[in-house]
Amino acid sequence: MARSTARKRALNTLYEADEKNQHILSLLEERVKEPGAQTPLPEYAIEIVRGVGERRNRIDKTLNRYSTGWKVGRMAVIDRNILRIAVWEMLLNDEIPDKVAIDEAIALAKMYSDDEAIAFIHGLLSAIMADKDACLAKFNGESQESGDEAAEPTTDTQE
Repeated sequence: MARSTARKRALNTLYEADEKNQHILSLLEERVKEPGAQTPLPEYAIEIVRGVGERRNRIDKTLNRYSTGWKVGRMAVIDRNILRIAVWEMLLNDEIPDKVAIDEAIALAKMYSDDEAIAFIHGLLSAIMADKDACLAKFNGESQESGDEAAEPTTDTQE
């Protein structure tokens, strides 16, 4: 299955967890055990959801640091989850080039968001990419300070 399709499925799962205010990893576990009417989640979708779920606080702090005007808690649910996927791919998945992660995020935004959100997502991800070394250093430094695994719900990520 194409990675683009896996990203859509990951986005659906992250969106559902966010809307239900449910812990991402517990929802993932449910979806893996019991996919319901849908086909089972592709492996790459599982990898994305697990990666975002395990590091959501650090991802959200990164988004908050580079965002101008909108903190994660104020973003549209779909937009913040598109951004989470892209940041995970950019900072934690060496297999995906940064420009591909951004292009894929823009493609998702074109499907599910409005024109303003598309520009916002592009600008925010471009800023992170432009400052990637510093971003990674800060991101990895935060991983030493505290874990993300217990971090939920989304609303606690405003700085």
